[in-house]
Amino acid sequence: MPQGYCSGRLLLALTRGGRRTVFIAALLPTLASAQTAPAKTSGVTAKRPPEHRANELTLAGLRPGRDTVDRAALLNQRFGKGKELPGDQTAWYDQCRDVSLIVDKDNTNLVQVIRVGEWAESTADCSKMPPSPWKTGLGLRVLDSTSKALALYGQPDSRSPSTRAGQPLELWYYAFDWAGENVPQVMEVLCTRETDGKPGRVVEITLAAPSL
Repeated sequence: MPQGYCSGRLLLALTRGGRRTVFIAALLPTLASAQTAPAKTSGVTAKRPPEHRANELTLAGLRPGRDTVDRAALLNQRFGKGKELPGDQTAWYDQCRDVSLIVDKDNTNLVQVIRVGEWAESTADCSKMPPSPWKTGLGLRVLDSTSKALALYGQPDSRSPSTRAGQPLELWYYAFDWAGENVPQVMEVLCTRETDGKPGRVVEITLAAPSL
């Protein structure tokens, strides 16, 4: 009932006198209590919403632990047949964008680890190219800013110094075990460090089914 309505009824009863006055007067402590009740809970602090985080399922259109190297070859036939590397690895090279894709397989030909990174050995002279097709399911690519990684996945579980070809870098580690056992469990983002208030950029992304 609106506060103004209650006050009008109270004034009317008091001007009539008699038993009604006594009845309304008896309600005054109750009304006063009701009006002061919110003050008792005003100091309660609302719980903060959980920090944003998201897990990842795919990289370069492949899901570790689910897709085979044959599927990787089919998706990347425009980049050649794939080069066999030591350690049960197969690699494809995008010479126009200077990016490499390397997958690790198990003894059943199933992809277990997917790695996309900068490749500095290309000598190709290409015209302006569209963005690389090798991206995460949520859209993170090599050369993207680290601020985009934070917007997509939230803060990493850990950050540690790293190097690549003598360049000081930072390794961001994301654990996805909180999302269940049937999803990729680990993502690592290797990036340049923030300098002069400017965010770094991504130089390598790794997504793995087992723990690295």
